[in-house]
Amino acid sequence: MSDRTDQSQTVLLRRGEVHSPADPFATAMVVERGQVAWVGSEGAADAFADGVDEVVDLDGALVTPAFTDAHVHTTSTGLALTGLDLSGAGSLPAALALVRDFAAGRPDDRVLLGHGWDASRWADGRPPTRAELDAATGGRPLYLSRIDVHSAVVTTALLDLVPAAVPREDAPLTGDAHHAVRAAAFAAVTPGQRAEAQRTALAHAASLGIGTVHECGGPKISSEDDFTGLLRLAADAPGPRVVGYWAEEDVDKARELGALGAAGDLFVDGALGSHTACLHQPYADAGHTTGSAYLDAAAVAAHVTACTEAGLQAGFHAIGDAAVTAVVEGVRAAAEKVGPARVRAARHRVEHAEMLTPEHVAAFAEFGLIASVQPAFDALWGGADGMYAQRLGAERARTLNPFAALLKAGVPLAFGSDSPVTPLDPWGTVRAAAFHRTPEHRVSVRAAFTAHTRGGWRAIGRDDAGVLVPGAPADYAVWRTEELVVQAPDDRVARWSTDPRSGTPGLPDLTPGRELPVCLRTVVGGRTVFVRPGE
Repeated sequence: MSDRTDQSQTVLLRRGEVHSPADPFATAMVVERGQVAWVGSEGAADAFADGVDEVVDLDGALVTPAFTDAHVHTTSTGLALTGLDLSGAGSLPAALALVRDFAAGRPDDRVLLGHGWDASRWADGRPPTRAELDAATGGRPLYLSRIDVHSAVVTTALLDLVPAAVPREDAPLTGDAHHAVRAAAFAAVTPGQRAEAQRTALAHAASLGIGTVHECGGPKISSEDDFTGLLRLAADAPGPRVVGYWAEEDVDKARELGALGAAGDLFVDGALGSHTACLHQPYADAGHTTGSAYLDAAAVAAHVTACTEAGLQAGFHAIGDAAVTAVVEGVRAAAEKVGPARVRAARHRVEHAEMLTPEHVAAFAEFGLIASVQPAFDALWGGADGMYAQRLGAERARTLNPFAALLKAGVPLAFGSDSPVTPLDPWGTVRAAAFHRTPEHRVSVRAAFTAHTRGGWRAIGRDDAGVLVPGAPADYAVWRTEELVVQAPDDRVARWSTDPRSGTPGLPDLTPGRELPVCLRTVVGGRTVFVRPGE
């Protein structure tokens, strides 16, 4: 397959499997002026062959809508891809060895940046001390974010760079102290390094069949320059679309920066792994603490009201059950002021929404809240021996990430990664939702795929995209995969059948242990943004 396709060309793709509700047995597709123009059978494709600029022989490959990752931190993802990644460190000594090697190999970096440590998976269960990090870096400034990015360990030299007073006790920094050291660390990243990190992250996303990312920026996460620079880069260079959300209680600022909403990681609480998610009942492994509350219901209500009246999406980061309660109560209060129909029409968002009660789920459905969720969290932290169970106890842990209940209630789902918290991995995300560690929370592969494609578009107010039908944006990916299957209502899979009564296009078999599809080409708006070498 060539890589010369651009938006002005008319392209015929043929001899493959096209995942389209317009024709469940489609084997060909025509793209024209950045849109899907036709889908149908191989025989009918002959009528288009002489009038196109390019013919792509799929050779049996699968064509699907491109994925949308509904929660990404692009610059941090790029820095993690090019910097120090501790997510694979299986012990504290292994993590310290990686720090030493990284510091030795980057003698000119003003500040060393790393990410991904998770002491809950280490035998001794503790993070590195400041003295250990000082020794491993030779006394240089170092910032190491925990895997959830809600706490960090740093060296003494980095603390010396922070203008504000920061606690000096030897423990992971959370809350305002974490935001202060993070700001100091990222201030050392030059504009050139930042742009390179963004290009790296977007190129990686394209190589995975991701056509759109929702950037979740904000003053406590990145910077205005980082956010606007990313939007400019994405607009000017071929690659995945970037839809920006700015997490600040300032509607005018969000609009000024080009954000779709004053939303994303507007923190109502923190994260479970860092003991900062806000709970109704104390953590099982941390004494009497119930986490951290950053916004209350009154603040949520004021923000939802302001955004609704301004015609922008509001959105909040809420993980713990007490945080989700604050969001629900705030949205209800806003609906009483501006009217429930206006609130529902705005499609306000809740990011993560991990600890949900049945009452929360019902309120999400009542007010049309988008649940922007990350199935890989369960794959990484779920199960009887996972971090969720350590923090909450087995009984509460089993209630987390109830995707099936959300779908059953009619709550719109949009899937994402929260990269770099978990990697960009769309098919892995679909698999994680379909094979949730708690069986009653599983959804079908088809529902999970929809949440990771069309769901992301619906979350930004677009109901006409994320699906390969005539008139839709030509955002698609081509995959090398094993045989297709159709998932039955009882979650069993049936081998692909040509029986037209099924009326259902197939998807790859994602049973754990099977190889995930490999992306061969990614196209955004009719423009090729990735071609796998050799294809």
